[in-house]
Amino acid sequence: MAKMLWKPSDQRVRETNMYRFMTQVNRKYNKNFADYDSLYQWSVQNIPEFWALVWDFVGIKVSKPYDQVVDDPGKMPGTKWFPGARLNFAENLLRYRDDRTALIFLGEDREVRKITYAQLFEEVARIAKPLKDMNIKPGDRVVGFMPNMPETIFAMLAATSLGATWSSCSPDFGIKGVLDRFGQIQPRVLFTANGYWFKGKEMDSLERISNILKDLPSIEKVVVVPYTRKKPDITGISKGVHYSDFRVSGPVPALDFVQLPFDHPHYIMYSSGTTGLPKCMVQGAGGVLINQLKELMIHTDLRREDTIFYFTTCGWMMWNWLTCSLAVGATLVLYDGNPFHPEPGALWKMAQDHKINVFGTSAGYIAALIGAGVKPGKEYDLSPLKAVLSTGSPLSIEGFEYVYREIKEDIQLASISGGSDINGCFAGGNPIGPVYAGELQCRYLGMKVEALDENGKPVRNQQGELVCLAPAPSMPIYFWDDPKGEKYHNAYFDVYPGVWRHGDFIEINDRGGVTIYGRSDATLNPGGVRIGTAEIYRQVEGIPEIEDSLVVGQDWKGDVRVVLFVKLAQGKTLTDELKNKIRTILRTNASPRHVPAKIVAVPDIPYTLNMKKVELAVKKVIQGQEVLNKDALRNPESLDYYAQIKELNQD
Repeated sequence: MAKMLWKPSDQRVRETNMYRFMTQVNRKYNKNFADYDSLYQWSVQNIPEFWALVWDFVGIKVSKPYDQVVDDPGKMPGTKWFPGARLNFAENLLRYRDDRTALIFLGEDREVRKITYAQLFEEVARIAKPLKDMNIKPGDRVVGFMPNMPETIFAMLAATSLGATWSSCSPDFGIKGVLDRFGQIQPRVLFTANGYWFKGKEMDSLERISNILKDLPSIEKVVVVPYTRKKPDITGISKGVHYSDFRVSGPVPALDFVQLPFDHPHYIMYSSGTTGLPKCMVQGAGGVLINQLKELMIHTDLRREDTIFYFTTCGWMMWNWLTCSLAVGATLVLYDGNPFHPEPGALWKMAQDHKINVFGTSAGYIAALIGAGVKPGKEYDLSPLKAVLSTGSPLSIEGFEYVYREIKEDIQLASISGGSDINGCFAGGNPIGPVYAGELQCRYLGMKVEALDENGKPVRNQQGELVCLAPAPSMPIYFWDDPKGEKYHNAYFDVYPGVWRHGDFIEINDRGGVTIYGRSDATLNPGGVRIGTAEIYRQVEGIPEIEDSLVVGQDWKGDVRVVLFVKLAQGKTLTDELKNKIRTILRTNASPRHVPAKIVAVPDIPYTLNMKKVELAVKKVIQGQEVLNKDALRNPESLDYYAQIKELNQD
């Protein structure tokens, strides 16, 4: 039985947006829901009514109302949402134009910039005008190769005010990684900074951009934002122009928001690309908007007076998610750089200085805090903090307990899970419910999520495939360069016809909590028993001698054996004593099935550019198969070591 770590007070519950939304459901549909579970069941059984109420609750701004909510809630893919509506995504995010702070930015240089909502609107207008003069029109692609800084948001809003489709990569992507993405979608304009900071070092972007441009002939203009240098030399950038020369000076030009259908192509997001070219997932403006506002306002309890931060890059969907907070009128904190620079508590000092209410990060960052012995609650004043969000990978039980022990006792810890595919979440936080160690609090409203067993039957209290049995507005409208929809179908619908199979291995318990066990394609099957990799990580991450780990199933003599790779903490060695300690912990806290047949020390653990462990790539390498796209990895050189481990050819 999982341990309850936190429960909101009755007063806190009554003050939430979730409670206010539930009250509106009760009033409009003559219900008397008093808890989350009953509200959730209603939301997935009455999908058109639910999304219509969300539309009103979050205040979608339109020039023409919708004719109906959804054409066929039983159809997937190909569902049409809110046909007839005309809107503009950027107009919804720029609805506030006052002197309240919209953006706070700081990077490793610690220089703080603050931008009000009025200044944000003005800057977007000054960038939209030259884009309009270039005849950027609906459907054209505008892209960013940018740090997480205000100009990235200016560019996205300016482009999408005209109906252009936005896509972005962070500047730590390699040349091939960028071309694998932007090369497919043929953008007309590229925004880039001259460089960025990482661990106190200035990193140059312009040389990479000049090489990228050689294979990106569709680019007509490169707008260079000064960041690490005030007036960088851009003579080596063909079609390059300084940001200050591109933007319109003088009187603020009019900002005309092009009114477009609900499903107008707004974002192009990418799969990780570890099995070939990244898939280009095209998402509709209205679908992303309504789903992210549901998550921000109802599930995260975000409101105008709040300050929200998410540690992310512009190559991860959490940047898109965070940016949507502008539609709520909240203050967004943007940080670019290493989260441990100049000291391990850097982000918590920032949380203290800027009175952050919602602090978002990754499970990996929380694990790193534990390893570094950081105690944010004792070292910084975090009294304004009301929620910590964690995603990217499953958060261990130790991570849950650390947050309540070392950050704050009275806080909502929302471990959230979804993906770039839907630019949002399937499961995560519930501000009116308790938090249990190791569990996501709930399935999200309107997301008909189940765990299916090997026979395709929904199960409780046992592990299964994460599926979504009904459509949701932010599912991709199509994949790029996929005229027959084959890539889209094969990505999600090839196993269960008409049912979205997400690729995660989960368990839903009787109280509605969700545990994530890792990617289902990386699921271990020793002796035919399915084991999620996260079950092993949860135990191993608590061992102080181990800095990081990765587990795979190796095909061996007609079965599968579990192989655990460990990156040791500085100064530690993998002795027989440590191996026995690992085995004992796994046998005692998990099961004998979880005990690895092999434990091998490695110098590094490979991660994607979005900081996800790549079990499949390692499995391929140790079995002598080729990894097709190493450029999707943050540290591809780490794979070389795995190919030479002789111990894996022995009993």
